[in-house]
Amino acid sequence: MDIHNISMHLIDEDTDQPRYQFDEEALQELMKSIGEIGLLSPIKVRTTANNRYKIIYGNRRYKATKMLGLPTISCIVSTVTDEMEIYLEQIAENLTREGFSPIEEAEAFHKLMHDAKFSSSIKYLSGKLGKPETYIKNKCELLKFGNSVKKLIVGGTEIRKDKLTEDQLLPLKDLPLEHRDPLALIMARDEMPVSDVKKIAKMFKDKDISDRIKGQLLYKSGPELIETWSTFQNNRAERAKPIAAKAPAKAEKIKVEVQEVEVSAQGKEVNKVELSVEAKLAVPQAADTTRTAAAGSLLQARLQQLLQTIPDPPTSSELQQEQDGMNEQQREQFSQDVSTLVEQLEKQLEAWRTVQSLAVSH
Repeated sequence: MDIHNISMHLIDEDTDQPRYQFDEEALQELMKSIGEIGLLSPIKVRTTANNRYKIIYGNRRYKATKMLGLPTISCIVSTVTDEMEIYLEQIAENLTREGFSPIEEAEAFHKLMHDAKFSSSIKYLSGKLGKPETYIKNKCELLKFGNSVKKLIVGGTEIRKDKLTEDQLLPLKDLPLEHRDPLALIMARDEMPVSDVKKIAKMFKDKDISDRIKGQLLYKSGPELIETWSTFQNNRAERAKPIAAKAPAKAEKIKVEVQEVEVSAQGKEVNKVELSVEAKLAVPQAADTTRTAAAGSLLQARLQQLLQTIPDPPTSSELQQEQDGMNEQQREQFSQDVSTLVEQLEKQLEAWRTVQSLAVSH
């Protein structure tokens, strides 16, 4: 393998190479190192038209050498011309270097599989790069997230504030976009461990929780989401206990006729409805007691349910953070959702004010 000293002004950077993010501080350290002890490893280039050269790998070393103002740099000159082989070599070399970000990897794999001039399969890339197919697939999953999330993704497994690891993100990858990105930003802000992210992701995948409630949960902090998850799990466990432990051996269905007050914007209307009440009480009660409780509980139960589900209103800082993490399409959808919510709340408010006036008059 021959090494040549080539004039810096004859070498061009490859703007199409997989790695494009360079940490300025690390670049300064590399420049000092080259200035003190010289270039320890040559860069690799290929010949192009007009007796020029293009870098295959070694962009950081080239940049640091250029910053020092050195006239030449040690190079290995390759005769390979196949674009596929060159790109694979660039990826393979960068995989051994620090600072090759997970997003850069993901974009490189995606390009190899979807660019018309490559059109490779995961199986082929796995064999050429010596990486498991799941490794390549998981990297590509990171591309599902928006730019505000991608900017926070770093290599390694260390949990850091306002940074995201691949392990933190993968549990969220299959959630709808309106939940996926906001949750990822919460996980970064609150330094949530992977185990907690998995719990939160599982809660947001649960079909028993409405989209409306999930939207409200996005205003909570990471620890608050874990507390909500715990409460949700405990309540589900309670509901799953055998009915026999709460009710008499032979549960009976008692049909009672009750009067339910339905309130509309125009006034009040009383309808007779037949309610089926299953005797599931822990302590058996007489039928007439059950009838009385059922007759008076419908509107009260609805009121209590509403009181329990009303969250604290969002603060100005939360709203600002939410807006900062959205793209234009998400902001438009968010605005529409807020308008819908306000409309529904105004209808609820009008109806319950009528209930209030009736309650006071009686």
